[in-house]
Amino acid sequence: MKEKDNNFKTSIGGQALIEGIMMRGPKKSAIAVRKFDGEIITKVDDLKFIKDKYPILGWPLIRGVVNFGGAMANGVTALFFAVDQLPPEEQEAQQGAVDRWLEKHFGADEKGQKALMTVVTVLSVALSVGLFILLPTLLAGFINRFIPTVLLKNLVEGVVRIAIFLTYLILVSRMPDIQRVFSYHGAEHKTIYCYENGLPLTVENCRSQKREHPRCGTSFLFVVMIVSIFVFSVVSWTNPLLRIVFRLLLLPVVVAISYEFNRFVGRHDNAFTRFLSAPGRAIQRFTVFEPDDSMLEIAIAAMELVIPEDKSDEW
Repeated sequence: MKEKDNNFKTSIGGQALIEGIMMRGPKKSAIAVRKFDGEIITKVDDLKFIKDKYPILGWPLIRGVVNFGGAMANGVTALFFAVDQLPPEEQEAQQGAVDRWLEKHFGADEKGQKALMTVVTVLSVALSVGLFILLPTLLAGFINRFIPTVLLKNLVEGVVRIAIFLTYLILVSRMPDIQRVFSYHGAEHKTIYCYENGLPLTVENCRSQKREHPRCGTSFLFVVMIVSIFVFSVVSWTNPLLRIVFRLLLLPVVVAISYEFNRFVGRHDNAFTRFLSAPGRAIQRFTVFEPDDSMLEIAIAAMELVIPEDKSDEW
């Protein structure tokens, strides 16, 4: 067994799916899903980066918004692929009324599926923005008249935002189907840690790794909550409508800063970065559960397909 390499940090990240995992490396993305008959099916795609055509979109801060949009789109595509591997009766169960309406109106051909994925991605972002950005702004607006200073108003709004976020995570984490997805989330993290530690990708080696990872999407969203408190304090209006408008205009700035923060703590492992990432890792207890061996097999299958031949390509 190889010695652990504590200095190596990978840029590979992933996403838990329904009975599967998507891994995204520096050059490829891969999906591994276990079908109802036990077979592991995989799908690999070469990544195309818009920054290769427009280098400015790869600059620090700018790249955060671009990569976030790309990650959302890739995540929705991976979810569709995972659902397609389920038995027909389970596919029907996973689809809600909105999903069926969208599929009916966009069609099942390739063009229709691309349009459908675009709509689902936009709706997902809109729902997240409405729940975690706009709703706290509206709720905080009811008590604005009782708060004397702008700074305190923004702090109260931030506390409301974090409270909604934590409540959402706690409630979702109690749903049985979601708990299984969150266990796949744990398999994803453990496999990434195994690779970073220079160990062979085996179920035994992955099983012993930590569950919480500093570059986790849960941590990213929590950082967004914290960063928004400071960024939104730059511009403040008592008019509720103007407050919402400026929150939306400043949201790309919040995402950009949060992305660079997560990237920094993910690339470095020392006392300072562990301190910075501690709150985000603590929140992961609601979204990252212990996986079983079959889930680790899925994570390994996806991971092996995206590892670059040259580690210099990692970042």
